[in-house]
Amino acid sequence: MQTTGLQCGVQDFLAHCPKAGDGVNHWIYRAALTLHRARVPESKMPALILAAVTNCGRAVTDKEIERAVVNSGHSLRSGIPAELRTPRWPQPNQEHIEAITHAGVGLAGLKGMSPVKWSDGKAHTEEIVDILFPGNPLLCVGLSKYSFNTMPRETWRGRLAARQFIVPSPMSKVSGITKDGKSSRHTLDNTGPRHFLVVEFDKGSFDQHAAILVHLAQFEPLVMAVHSGSKSLHGWFCVHGEPDTKVEKFFRYAVSLGADPQLWVRSQFVRLPDGRRDSGKRQEVVYFKPHILWEK
Repeated sequence: MQTTGLQCGVQDFLAHCPKAGDGVNHWIYRAALTLHRARVPESKMPALILAAVTNCGRAVTDKEIERAVVNSGHSLRSGIPAELRTPRWPQPNQEHIEAITHAGVGLAGLKGMSPVKWSDGKAHTEEIVDILFPGNPLLCVGLSKYSFNTMPRETWRGRLAARQFIVPSPMSKVSGITKDGKSSRHTLDNTGPRHFLVVEFDKGSFDQHAAILVHLAQFEPLVMAVHSGSKSLHGWFCVHGEPDTKVEKFFRYAVSLGADPQLWVRSQFVRLPDGRRDSGKRQEVVYFKPHILWEK
């Protein structure tokens, strides 16, 4: 990648693009912001970003990069000086994170607390999805983030265990319109009201993630914890019918404990419980408390 002439900090940022599944889209937007702040001409930004994402593990389109360049530019030209602009989501409070981790349970403890346990080594994806989404709602499920469909739950029956992703709320219609004005079966436009808010941690250990999820369960009901099959746990909290203001306050607190803010978006894919990553690794459900749903 040709980064000659760029500030050292900018070069270092561009050299550390995450891998597919770990927030590439969000990183592209941050890369564009970084280049804008370094006063790199917009005409040169797409080539620099494209070179930086070459080995991320997925195809990145020119349009995705161009959108990030344009949107980040609009943000910085909004009239508020960058040094006075506060982020929507809080920064992680490392001291608080460490205190919760020290006082909390680890991954083994979280598994031990699970009211429902399976010991047969089999995937229970279908059973879990039936409990999470009773009836026959429209579900958006993905084999990958680029190969997905929205269909009634019964149409998915028998197909789920081999898939990676799901939108954690029923869809309101089969397809919707994207920000680019195109029709798609995975959009915010066709995602229904929020049923579950999923909290994921990209940094820290599994023991740390488990301790934080148990801590957060004091404020919203923790229905499930899913092992990503890689380096994180996904905590599913039932927030169906709650005011957005209350749910956002809870999520802001979760972000202050290291949660990925990208999962605030209702249409964002999360790991399908007991599904399979493209590597073949199982996305094991390590904690499941379904009776919370019947009490809501």
